[in-house]
Amino acid sequence: MEPTGNERNTFLGKVYLVGSGPGDPGLMTLKGKGLLECADVVIYDALVSPAILKMINPQAEKINVGKRRGRHSLIQSETTKLLIDKAQIHAIVVRLKGGDPFIFGRGGEEMETLFAAGIAVEVVPGITSGIALPAYAGIPLTHRNYSSSVTFVTGHESSGKYRPYVNWKAIARGSETIVVYMGIHNLPYIVKELKTAGLSVDTPIAVIRWGTQKHQEELIGELGNIVEKLEKRGFEAPAIVVIGTVVKMQSMLGNFHSS
Repeated sequence: MEPTGNERNTFLGKVYLVGSGPGDPGLMTLKGKGLLECADVVIYDALVSPAILKMINPQAEKINVGKRRGRHSLIQSETTKLLIDKAQIHAIVVRLKGGDPFIFGRGGEEMETLFAAGIAVEVVPGITSGIALPAYAGIPLTHRNYSSSVTFVTGHESSGKYRPYVNWKAIARGSETIVVYMGIHNLPYIVKELKTAGLSVDTPIAVIRWGTQKHQEELIGELGNIVEKLEKRGFEAPAIVVIGTVVKMQSMLGNFHSS
């Protein structure tokens, strides 16, 4: 029963920031699954897979606030306000995110605002796509012979509208494996920056989309030809990009997909 009248002013539920992982329902944590099964309301993103959504309590209210490039259901401030409002009338409010809430998922920003509003919050981590997708494609991010360092970076920045925050030169020189989230749209710019920083045009690169799901696809190339290959294949988001010598392992390990 929902609180009414003056009770609404004193009742506060709890918000759970739950990472749903990259899409394969088998990679959803047991804790996250349990919360979905007993949630009063679930506020979810666009990249949460249909298989994960099927885990939600049938009686729960389900609200899609998903954002895709150029198609925003709700702006971030509206989503956070929605969480605050729902926590005043429901005991268990799940904010369901693709991947992990704290890895390019804006979980930190949402948690800050919820704390400021006096709402109890708990984070339930998920497997981030930057780890899971390369694994399912047969690309080990570290390898004793090829890579002892990994950098996770967002590619979702506009080079023409403001000074980019990502120092691609420092990343190119400081990391043997680079994993770029949301990098499809700006890949030509990223490739240009990495080549300017000194990375060879024959540096292996992989683009992986819809990872860990049945329709996962990989596009393998080199820094010098990946943009052309991307255009020919019509590769679109959502996808991550892996750059580095470890991508060479895909030709040997990529035949052994997880299931």
